[in-house]
Amino acid sequence: MSEIIDENCKLIKKNEHIVADVAKNMPSDDTLIEIAELFKVFGDSTRTKIISALTYSELCVDVLAATLKMTKSAVSHQLRILRQTKIVKYRKSGKEVYYSLDDEHIVKIYDLAREHLSE
Repeated sequence: MSEIIDENCKLIKKNEHIVADVAKNMPSDDTLIEIAELFKVFGDSTRTKIISALTYSELCVDVLAATLKMTKSAVSHQLRILRQTKIVKYRKSGKEVYYSLDDEHIVKIYDLAREHLSE
């Protein structure tokens, strides 16, 4: 065990400039926590289905529920989570509420994941 520690110490000393550069450029702990939370939201297949549907068009809960073969209640619950994490936004038109992806970054994240998986 002490050999591993000694070897690691030698490597750290040899690469102190790399350690310092990486440490200096790391995001804050709060930012890293927010990134992890974002990926947790993407980690649910139901929410990913909703995100996928919204890449094509702005949709209301009724259309989302019919498209995904889910109850309106289940879709609404997931949309609430997606709104809280700023992945989707909504607009009202009369009594109807329409949902869309919050911005182009969400589309890019989704598209990059699909591209990565198709390699």
